[in-house]
Amino acid sequence: MNHLPKPAAEGLRTRVFQIIFESDTPLAKGFDIALIVAILASVLVVMLESIESLRADYGTLFFWLEWGFTLLFTLELAVRLYCLERPLQYLRSFYGMVDLIAILPTWLALLLPGAQTLVMVRLLRTLRIFRVLRLMEFVGEGRLLIGALKRSSHQIFLFLFTVFMLVSIFASLVYLIEPAEAGFTSIPTAIYWAIVTLTTVGFGDIVPVTPLGQAISVMVMLIGYSIIAVPTGVFSAEVIRSIRADRYSDEACPGCGHDRHEQRAKYCLLCGTWLDEDSPDPRLSEEEQAAWWEEHGGQGNDA
Repeated sequence: MNHLPKPAAEGLRTRVFQIIFESDTPLAKGFDIALIVAILASVLVVMLESIESLRADYGTLFFWLEWGFTLLFTLELAVRLYCLERPLQYLRSFYGMVDLIAILPTWLALLLPGAQTLVMVRLLRTLRIFRVLRLMEFVGEGRLLIGALKRSSHQIFLFLFTVFMLVSIFASLVYLIEPAEAGFTSIPTAIYWAIVTLTTVGFGDIVPVTPLGQAISVMVMLIGYSIIAVPTGVFSAEVIRSIRADRYSDEACPGCGHDRHEQRAKYCLLCGTWLDEDSPDPRLSEEEQAAWWEEHGGQGNDA
Protein backbone atom coordinates (compact mmCIF):
# COMPACT_ATOMS: atom_id res chain seq x y z
CA MET A 1 0.00 0.00 0.00
CA ASN A 2 2.16 2.80 -1.32
CA HIS A 3 -0.12 5.61 -0.18
CA LEU A 4 0.34 4.79 3.48
CA PRO A 5 2.69 6.91 5.58
CA LYS A 6 6.03 5.37 6.62
CA PRO A 7 6.56 4.29 10.22
CA ALA A 8 7.73 6.98 12.58
CA ALA A 9 10.75 5.17 14.01
CA GLU A 10 12.78 1.99 13.80
CA GLY A 11 12.46 -0.92 16.20
CA LEU A 12 9.11 -2.18 17.45
CA ARG A 13 7.05 0.34 15.52
CA THR A 14 8.81 -0.58 12.27
CA ARG A 15 8.32 -4.28 12.93
CA VAL A 16 4.61 -3.80 13.64
CA PHE A 17 4.28 -1.68 10.51
CA GLN A 18 5.82 -4.41 8.37
CA ILE A 19 3.48 -7.03 9.79
CA ILE A 20 0.28 -4.99 9.49
CA PHE A 21 0.78 -3.03 6.29
CA GLU A 22 3.03 -5.27 4.23
CA SER A 23 2.30 -8.68 2.72
CA ASP A 24 5.70 -9.83 1.43
CA THR A 25 6.65 -11.90 4.48
CA PRO A 26 5.05 -15.07 5.87
CA LEU A 27 4.21 -13.31 9.15
CA ALA A 28 2.58 -10.34 7.40
CA LYS A 29 0.61 -12.61 5.07
CA GLY A 30 -0.47 -14.73 8.03
CA PHE A 31 -1.71 -11.61 9.82
CA ASP A 32 -3.76 -10.54 6.80
CA ILE A 33 -5.29 -13.99 6.39
CA ALA A 34 -6.13 -14.19 10.11
CA LEU A 35 -7.72 -10.74 9.92
CA ILE A 36 -9.86 -11.72 6.93
CA VAL A 37 -10.99 -14.91 8.71
CA ALA A 38 -11.93 -12.86 11.80
CA ILE A 39 -13.88 -10.40 9.64
CA LEU A 40 -15.83 -13.20 7.95
CA ALA A 41 -16.48 -14.87 11.31
CA SER A 42 -17.82 -11.63 12.81
CA VAL A 43 -20.16 -11.14 9.85
CA LEU A 44 -21.34 -14.75 10.18
CA VAL A 45 -22.14 -14.15 13.85
CA VAL A 46 -24.32 -11.17 12.95
CA MET A 47 -26.12 -13.17 10.25
CA LEU A 48 -26.80 -16.07 12.61
CA GLU A 49 -27.91 -13.70 15.37
CA SER A 50 -30.63 -12.35 13.07
CA ILE A 51 -32.30 -15.81 12.99
CA GLU A 52 -34.89 -15.76 15.75
CA SER A 53 -34.60 -19.43 16.76
CA LEU A 54 -30.81 -19.25 17.04
CA ARG A 55 -30.99 -15.92 18.86
CA ALA A 56 -33.30 -17.47 21.44
CA ASP A 57 -30.87 -20.34 22.11
CA TYR A 58 -27.49 -18.66 21.64
CA GLY A 59 -28.22 -14.97 22.06
CA THR A 60 -25.79 -14.54 24.94
CA LEU A 61 -23.01 -16.32 23.04
CA PHE A 62 -23.59 -14.16 19.97
CA PHE A 63 -23.53 -11.04 22.14
CA TRP A 64 -20.15 -11.81 23.67
CA LEU A 65 -18.68 -12.99 20.37
CA GLU A 66 -19.68 -9.74 18.69
CA TRP A 67 -18.16 -7.66 21.47
CA GLY A 68 -15.02 -9.80 21.34
CA PHE A 69 -14.64 -9.14 17.61
CA THR A 70 -15.33 -5.44 18.12
CA LEU A 71 -12.67 -5.11 20.83
CA LEU A 72 -10.24 -7.07 18.65
CA PHE A 73 -10.81 -4.79 15.65
CA THR A 74 -10.66 -1.69 17.86
CA LEU A 75 -7.28 -2.80 19.20
CA GLU A 76 -6.09 -3.59 15.67
CA LEU A 77 -7.05 -0.10 14.46
CA ALA A 78 -5.29 1.47 17.42
CA VAL A 79 -2.11 -0.48 16.61
CA ARG A 80 -2.36 0.58 12.96
CA LEU A 81 -2.51 4.21 14.00
CA TYR A 82 0.32 3.73 16.50
CA CYS A 83 2.86 2.65 13.86
CA LEU A 84 2.15 5.52 11.44
CA GLU A 85 3.66 8.98 11.32
CA ARG A 86 0.40 10.53 10.13
CA PRO A 87 -2.49 8.49 11.55
CA LEU A 88 -5.10 11.10 10.63
CA GLN A 89 -4.07 10.82 6.99
CA TYR A 90 -4.66 7.07 7.15
CA LEU A 91 -8.11 7.60 8.70
CA ARG A 92 -8.99 9.83 5.73
CA SER A 93 -7.99 7.11 3.26
CA PHE A 94 -10.44 4.52 1.95
CA TYR A 95 -9.17 1.66 4.10
CA GLY A 96 -8.92 3.91 7.13
CA MET A 97 -12.55 5.00 6.87
CA VAL A 98 -13.64 1.38 6.35
CA ASP A 99 -11.66 0.27 9.43
CA LEU A 100 -13.29 3.01 11.51
CA ILE A 101 -16.82 2.38 10.23
CA ALA A 102 -16.39 -1.36 10.86
CA ILE A 103 -16.13 -0.90 14.63
CA LEU A 104 -18.66 1.92 15.10
CA PRO A 105 -21.95 -0.06 14.82
CA THR A 106 -21.35 -2.17 17.94
CA TRP A 107 -20.37 0.88 19.96
CA LEU A 108 -23.39 2.77 18.62
CA ALA A 109 -25.60 -0.14 19.71
CA LEU A 110 -25.03 1.04 23.29
CA LEU A 111 -27.10 4.11 22.35
CA LEU A 112 -29.18 2.78 19.41
CA PRO A 113 -30.32 -0.82 19.91
CA GLY A 114 -30.09 -2.81 16.68
CA ALA A 115 -27.29 -0.73 15.18
CA GLN A 116 -24.95 -3.71 15.45
CA THR A 117 -26.52 -5.19 12.31
CA LEU A 118 -24.61 -2.52 10.36
CA VAL A 119 -21.39 -4.44 11.01
CA MET A 120 -22.02 -6.09 7.65
CA VAL A 121 -19.94 -3.19 6.35
CA ARG A 122 -16.96 -5.14 7.67
CA LEU A 123 -17.10 -7.17 4.49
CA LEU A 124 -15.43 -4.18 2.81
CA ARG A 125 -12.33 -4.91 4.87
CA THR A 126 -11.90 -8.19 3.00
CA LEU A 127 -10.79 -6.11 0.01
CA ARG A 128 -7.33 -6.55 1.50
CA ILE A 129 -7.40 -10.04 0.04
CA PHE A 130 -6.36 -8.43 -3.26
CA ARG A 131 -3.11 -7.38 -1.63
CA VAL A 132 -2.62 -10.70 0.14
CA LEU A 133 -3.08 -12.76 -3.03
CA ARG A 134 -1.07 -10.38 -5.23
CA LEU A 135 -4.15 -9.40 -7.22
CA MET A 136 -3.64 -5.65 -7.15
CA GLU A 137 -3.82 -5.51 -10.95
CA PHE A 138 -7.56 -6.11 -10.57
CA VAL A 139 -7.77 -2.86 -8.60
CA GLY A 140 -6.70 -1.10 -11.78
CA GLU A 141 -9.56 -2.75 -13.62
CA GLY A 142 -11.91 -1.56 -10.91
CA ARG A 143 -10.62 1.99 -11.30
CA LEU A 144 -11.32 1.73 -15.03
CA LEU A 145 -14.95 0.82 -14.29
CA ILE A 146 -15.30 3.63 -11.76
CA GLY A 147 -13.84 6.11 -14.23
CA ALA A 148 -16.27 4.95 -16.92
CA LEU A 149 -19.16 5.31 -14.47
CA LYS A 150 -18.11 8.88 -13.61
CA ARG A 151 -17.84 9.87 -17.27
CA SER A 152 -21.27 8.44 -18.05
CA SER A 153 -22.91 9.89 -14.91
CA HIS A 154 -24.42 12.88 -16.74
CA GLN A 155 -26.06 10.71 -19.40
CA ILE A 156 -27.33 8.27 -16.81
CA PHE A 157 -28.69 11.10 -14.65
CA LEU A 158 -30.52 12.57 -17.65
CA PHE A 159 -31.93 9.15 -18.46
CA LEU A 160 -33.13 8.57 -14.88
CA PHE A 161 -34.66 12.05 -14.74
CA THR A 162 -36.55 11.33 -17.98
CA VAL A 163 -37.75 8.01 -16.58
CA PHE A 164 -38.93 9.75 -13.41
CA MET A 165 -40.95 12.24 -15.46
CA LEU A 166 -42.60 9.40 -17.42
CA VAL A 167 -43.30 7.50 -14.21
CA SER A 168 -44.87 10.57 -12.61
CA ILE A 169 -47.10 11.22 -15.65
CA PHE A 170 -48.33 7.62 -15.85
CA ALA A 171 -48.82 7.52 -12.08
CA SER A 172 -50.95 10.66 -12.17
CA LEU A 173 -53.12 9.21 -14.94
CA VAL A 174 -53.66 5.95 -13.09
CA TYR A 175 -54.37 7.82 -9.86
CA LEU A 176 -57.17 9.72 -11.64
CA ILE A 177 -58.54 6.60 -13.35
CA GLU A 178 -58.36 3.94 -10.67
CA PRO A 179 -60.55 3.90 -7.55
CA ALA A 180 -58.99 4.24 -4.11
CA GLU A 181 -60.24 0.73 -3.29
CA ALA A 182 -57.70 -0.65 -5.78
CA GLY A 183 -54.89 0.77 -3.66
CA PHE A 184 -54.20 3.99 -5.56
CA THR A 185 -54.79 6.25 -2.58
CA SER A 186 -52.25 8.94 -3.52
CA ILE A 187 -49.92 10.00 -6.30
CA PRO A 188 -46.80 8.79 -4.40
CA THR A 189 -48.43 5.36 -4.07
CA ALA A 190 -49.20 5.44 -7.79
CA ILE A 191 -45.56 6.37 -8.49
CA TYR A 192 -44.49 3.32 -6.49
CA TRP A 193 -46.79 1.18 -8.66
CA ALA A 194 -45.44 2.77 -11.85
CA ILE A 195 -41.80 2.10 -10.85
CA VAL A 196 -42.57 -1.52 -9.97
CA THR A 197 -44.37 -1.94 -13.29
CA LEU A 198 -41.74 -0.12 -15.37
CA THR A 199 -38.94 -2.28 -13.97
CA THR A 200 -41.10 -5.41 -14.63
CA VAL A 201 -40.74 -6.47 -10.99
CA GLY A 202 -44.49 -6.85 -10.56
CA PHE A 203 -45.08 -7.30 -6.83
CA GLY A 204 -48.82 -7.40 -7.41
CA ASP A 205 -49.72 -5.57 -4.20
CA ILE A 206 -51.35 -2.76 -6.23
CA VAL A 207 -53.14 -3.70 -9.47
CA PRO A 208 -55.30 -1.58 -11.81
CA VAL A 209 -58.88 -2.87 -12.05
CA THR A 210 -60.27 -0.72 -14.87
CA PRO A 211 -59.65 -1.52 -18.56
CA LEU A 212 -58.07 1.88 -19.18
CA GLY A 213 -55.77 1.46 -16.18
CA GLN A 214 -54.75 -1.99 -17.40
CA ALA A 215 -54.01 -0.57 -20.84
CA ILE A 216 -51.74 2.03 -19.25
CA SER A 217 -50.03 -0.78 -17.34
CA VAL A 218 -49.28 -2.53 -20.63
CA MET A 219 -47.78 0.66 -22.03
CA VAL A 220 -45.62 1.14 -18.94
CA MET A 221 -44.35 -2.45 -19.12
CA LEU A 222 -43.50 -2.17 -22.82
CA ILE A 223 -41.68 1.11 -22.21
CA GLY A 224 -39.80 -0.55 -19.36
CA TYR A 225 -38.57 -3.36 -21.64
CA SER A 226 -37.45 -0.84 -24.25
CA ILE A 227 -35.51 1.57 -22.01
CA ILE A 228 -34.22 -0.55 -19.14
CA ALA A 229 -31.03 -1.39 -21.07
CA VAL A 230 -30.19 2.24 -21.90
CA PRO A 231 -27.94 2.97 -18.87
CA THR A 232 -26.16 -0.36 -19.40
CA GLY A 233 -25.43 0.61 -23.00
CA VAL A 234 -24.16 4.06 -22.01
CA PHE A 235 -21.90 2.60 -19.34
CA SER A 236 -20.62 -0.16 -21.64
CA ALA A 237 -19.75 2.39 -24.31
CA GLU A 238 -17.68 4.37 -21.79
CA VAL A 239 -15.89 1.20 -20.65
CA ILE A 240 -15.00 0.32 -24.25
CA ARG A 241 -13.81 3.88 -24.84
CA SER A 242 -11.63 3.72 -21.73
CA ILE A 243 -10.11 0.40 -22.78
CA ARG A 244 -9.32 1.77 -26.21
CA ALA A 245 -7.83 4.94 -24.77
CA ASP A 246 -5.57 2.95 -22.44
CA ARG A 247 -4.57 0.31 -24.94
CA TYR A 248 -4.68 1.98 -28.33
CA SER A 249 -3.08 5.08 -29.80
CA ASP A 250 -5.04 7.51 -31.98
CA GLU A 251 -2.01 8.40 -34.12
CA ALA A 252 -2.46 7.44 -37.77
CA CYS A 253 0.06 5.36 -39.66
CA PRO A 254 2.01 7.53 -42.16
CA GLY A 255 1.93 4.63 -44.59
CA CYS A 256 -1.72 3.60 -44.79
CA GLY A 257 -3.54 5.90 -42.36
CA HIS A 258 -4.64 3.12 -39.99
CA ASP A 259 -5.20 4.67 -36.54
CA ARG A 260 -5.82 1.76 -34.17
CA HIS A 261 -2.43 0.64 -32.95
CA GLU A 262 -1.47 -0.50 -29.48
CA GLN A 263 0.42 2.08 -27.46
CA ARG A 264 3.71 0.17 -27.62
CA ALA A 265 3.42 -0.85 -31.27
CA LYS A 266 6.49 -0.04 -33.39
CA TYR A 267 5.15 -1.19 -36.75
CA CYS A 268 1.78 -0.70 -38.44
CA LEU A 269 -0.50 -3.71 -38.12
CA LEU A 270 -1.62 -3.46 -41.74
CA CYS A 271 1.32 -2.22 -43.82
CA GLY A 272 4.34 -2.65 -41.55
CA THR A 273 5.35 1.05 -41.59
CA TRP A 274 7.66 2.20 -38.76
CA LEU A 275 5.56 4.21 -36.26
CA ASP A 276 8.08 5.61 -33.78
CA GLU A 277 8.62 9.25 -34.71
CA ASP A 278 11.50 9.67 -32.23
CA SER A 279 13.87 7.15 -33.84
CA PRO A 280 14.60 5.85 -37.36
CA ASP A 281 13.40 2.51 -38.69
CA PRO A 282 16.04 -0.07 -37.68
CA ARG A 283 15.51 -1.76 -41.06
CA LEU A 284 17.14 1.22 -42.77
CA SER A 285 20.79 1.13 -43.75
CA GLU A 286 23.35 3.01 -41.68
CA GLU A 287 23.50 5.78 -44.30
CA GLU A 288 19.72 6.12 -44.31
CA GLN A 289 19.60 6.20 -40.51
CA ALA A 290 22.33 8.86 -40.44
CA ALA A 291 20.35 10.91 -42.95
CA TRP A 292 17.23 10.50 -40.80
CA TRP A 293 19.05 11.79 -37.71
CA GLU A 294 20.45 14.72 -39.67
CA GLU A 295 16.97 15.59 -40.92
CA HIS A 296 15.52 15.45 -37.38
CA GLY A 297 18.12 17.55 -35.62
CA GLY A 298 21.21 15.37 -35.54
CA GLN A 299 20.41 13.53 -32.26
CA GLY A 300 22.07 10.41 -33.58
CA ASN A 301 25.31 12.20 -34.27
CA ASP A 302 25.39 13.57 -30.71
CA ALA A 303 24.96 10.05 -29.40
